[in-house]
Amino acid sequence: MPLLPSTVTRLDHVLATAQRTGRLPSVTAALVRGGELVWSGAVGTVDGRADGRPADADTQYRMGSITKTFIAVGVLRLRDAGRLDLADRFGAHVPGSALDDVTIEQLLSHASGVQAETNGPWWERTQGGDWDSLAAATGPRFRAGRRFHYSNVGYAALGRLLEVHHGRGWFDVVQDELLEPLGMTRTTTRPTGSTAQGLAVHPFADVLLPEPEHDAGAMAPAGQLWTTATDLARWAAFLGGNTHGLLEADTLSEMVEPHHVVDEPGQPWSGAHGLGWQVWNANGIRYAGHGGSMPGFLAGLRVQLTTDSRTTASGCRPRAVGASGDGVVVLTNTTASAVTKTIGPDLLSTLAELEPAPVTPWSAAGDASLLELVGTWHWGPAVEVVTIVGEHLVLGEPGAGRGSRFRRTGPDAWEGLDGYHTGEPLRVVRHPDGSVSHLDLASFRFTRTPYDPAADVPGGVDDSGWR
Repeated sequence: MPLLPSTVTRLDHVLATAQRTGRLPSVTAALVRGGELVWSGAVGTVDGRADGRPADADTQYRMGSITKTFIAVGVLRLRDAGRLDLADRFGAHVPGSALDDVTIEQLLSHASGVQAETNGPWWERTQGGDWDSLAAATGPRFRAGRRFHYSNVGYAALGRLLEVHHGRGWFDVVQDELLEPLGMTRTTTRPTGSTAQGLAVHPFADVLLPEPEHDAGAMAPAGQLWTTATDLARWAAFLGGNTHGLLEADTLSEMVEPHHVVDEPGQPWSGAHGLGWQVWNANGIRYAGHGGSMPGFLAGLRVQLTTDSRTTASGCRPRAVGASGDGVVVLTNTTASAVTKTIGPDLLSTLAELEPAPVTPWSAAGDASLLELVGTWHWGPAVEVVTIVGEHLVLGEPGAGRGSRFRRTGPDAWEGLDGYHTGEPLRVVRHPDGSVSHLDLASFRFTRTPYDPAADVPGGVDDSGWR
């Protein structure tokens, strides 16, 4: 459904204000909802001059490190096809470098300890070389797995991994497997058609300096791609769950799980990194996406992860489960500006304030045959409540303590989906007459009354009972 004209006017004003206060030569942005583009805007000119050509949603900008998310999805597609395991050593697939012993998962989540940048000149502003030259001059900074350490070199290695497995260039793989199926025809490795000039804005004067553009060679998978707001909005919709069958929903959910916290000294933890995607936790709301910067350009993509509608209202788990998450993309042609950190969140909050996302009405869709499991249970003397929400058995409050949802895996067999009990088995134990005796959750015994002696409580129950 189209946005109200008043909403469009406010969004346009937010973008125009950011362009002026941030002294951005030009900026384009787009919003997605329900997997579809609902708004786009542009302010400024492609060369930053008042009489220059106005930017629009089809103007190309460099996306910088958002390129890494395409590489990561390509690697997960290989994993899903059974061609590698995330626990594999990188050297088992691409031998002959100092990265031989780090795992593919560590490279994806920036936990490999590999150096952040190349040893040569500033790679973002100089012509790139080939993989052999890069690999010969690459080494670790930390023990693999010790901590989060953002590594552009690590993603150059993952790009090489795609090339080795597919026998062709990394961009050919990305283009054939992702860009073309998604209709992202304006996403390229070098500028084509209508493009913005990369610019540096002087910090103390309203003057501009053109930035260089080149082929980064083996480092290109870390940040080479150019795109438009319209194209990048399609990628935001992909992250929101509208994957067009190119990636399994469970794999996308796995990619946006926080694997390593980004630890900023003196700051509360609010950011983490998944498998290729950045993850943010803002006041309990989970977002995923990625930022990007190259000389002359800044970019951002952020999507509010949807919640699984089959959980309780107060215990929803953020996951990429459907094409309903609001998302924003922002592209601008300046090397540095603090305002770019707030444009995306401001646009998202404006959309949410003026036109809240639609709410799916509740309807009765439970399984009446499971009523024998609902109600009060006891883990020792502690009281827990079991409910059935949709197809899930819910123990306590997911997100609080050890509360969790469980999915059915067989007759009287369930598996945990959240928190402490993720992946753990829950078994319904019955009396000889078929009635429910107790619940066995990963060896913990849940009984209808505290320490029910008839429920075979491990360790037994004192013969004299409560006193």
